[in-house]
Amino acid sequence: MSENRDDKPCPSNSEHTLEDGVEAADESVRKRIRQSTPSPQRLPRPQSSPPRFVSVDELMETVKGVTNMALAHEIVVNGDFQIKPTELPEDSLEKRVREIVHKAFWDCLSVQLSEDPPTYDHAIKLVGEIRETLLSFLLPGHSRLRNQIREVLDLDLIKQEAENGALDISRLAEFIIGMMGTLCAPARDEEIKKLKDIKEIVPLFRAMFSVLDLMKVDMANFAVTSIRPHLMHQSVEYERKKFQEFFEKQPNALDFVTQWLEEASGDFINQRNKNSLMTGEGAPGSEEMASPCPLTVQNHAYMKLLKWDHLHRPFPETVLMDQPRFQEMQQELERLSVVGATLLVTYSASAPGVSSLAGFAEKLKMVVQVLLTDMHLPSFNLNEALATIGEKVCVEVTGCLAQCGFTPFSADKEIALKGQIQAIASPDDPIRKLMASFSIAFRDVQTDSQVHQQCISVPAYLPMPESRPSWRLTLPLVFRSHSPQFLGA
Repeated sequence: MSENRDDKPCPSNSEHTLEDGVEAADESVRKRIRQSTPSPQRLPRPQSSPPRFVSVDELMETVKGVTNMALAHEIVVNGDFQIKPTELPEDSLEKRVREIVHKAFWDCLSVQLSEDPPTYDHAIKLVGEIRETLLSFLLPGHSRLRNQIREVLDLDLIKQEAENGALDISRLAEFIIGMMGTLCAPARDEEIKKLKDIKEIVPLFRAMFSVLDLMKVDMANFAVTSIRPHLMHQSVEYERKKFQEFFEKQPNALDFVTQWLEEASGDFINQRNKNSLMTGEGAPGSEEMASPCPLTVQNHAYMKLLKWDHLHRPFPETVLMDQPRFQEMQQELERLSVVGATLLVTYSASAPGVSSLAGFAEKLKMVVQVLLTDMHLPSFNLNEALATIGEKVCVEVTGCLAQCGFTPFSADKEIALKGQIQAIASPDDPIRKLMASFSIAFRDVQTDSQVHQQCISVPAYLPMPESRPSWRLTLPLVFRSHSPQFLGA
């Protein structure tokens, strides 16, 4: 196999392979859309234009368009996206039916080959399928391999050999295995090697089809990796076009987006007016009362998604594909709020010089973050975790005070600090709410292009979203996919 490795085609342009491979991905995307889509029975829909009845063909075309858009969006936003073979649940009816049908087919093939003389009808059909699969892996420039496959796996010639009793099925299998070794990815060399050890024809054909299925997935994933840069340049315009087509067929398809942006605009104006009164500037003038720019509204709207009630409020349609990511960021925001509140309480209760000690802030932050790693899991008990954190924090602070010659912690201070840390378990705790607001405000300032280049001073001991890759990488990609250009602003 190694000597033929140079002849292996690059699968980046294998469109047929990609189409075969994305079938499993399409199904997973459809499930993700169904799971993320709010149920119309329990969620109110904003009043707008009445829904228009559509035909079944229009509906199927729309579903296909949305699925393709969701797949393209997932490829762009998720750098780790991969197409995986479909794995049915162990006790599912579909898996049992598939196993029964496959067993019946292979048993039939075994019976045909055991006849005297052997019947090769099923075997020739399998060779034809393998022939087409191998040809689908080739690029237009691989004429030598294409001619070789067509010459050796010539079905008309194979049928004539079978009719005359001159067919050597083992020779065909040997050629197929060699060609698979030439075309497969290096990661499949071990599977190809195992094929050569199988001597019986029926188990060999069955194993060859299993390896060919894996090769299809490999080719499709390589194609996905190759087209990702192109999709990243075209994703905004592509999604905007698809949503426009969807909107033309169903005029009320973006009602939740309209409601979301209107709320964001209203909240921003109210907050601006409130800030003006608090600073003593009085009621804003006519110039200040002007509507905020679309980019500002968009940034403020995305901050609202970090506090979204996913159980009782429908998610805006244009960001529905990213709802799981926003839920993950919301969970991360809650964790950061608890970590920040714990550190803030600790430094407020300890000596003034403790926060400036080299390495102590990072050490304390690490201890708290480790104990809150699984905070998003349903089985996590925040009260117990904060009780443990209180004990750990008091030990660390006491040791630091003693090492630096500060006045040691009294028993009353330790009890008070543990109580303050324990109180953070409540979502209504004022310090926790303050940290959540601070984190969102910090992100809001960063996403505003007018101030994005400014240097923002943040206390080093406070955990910010930039400490997590999911905030640093995912959020900008999501924002770019739904920019004012995308929203038509």
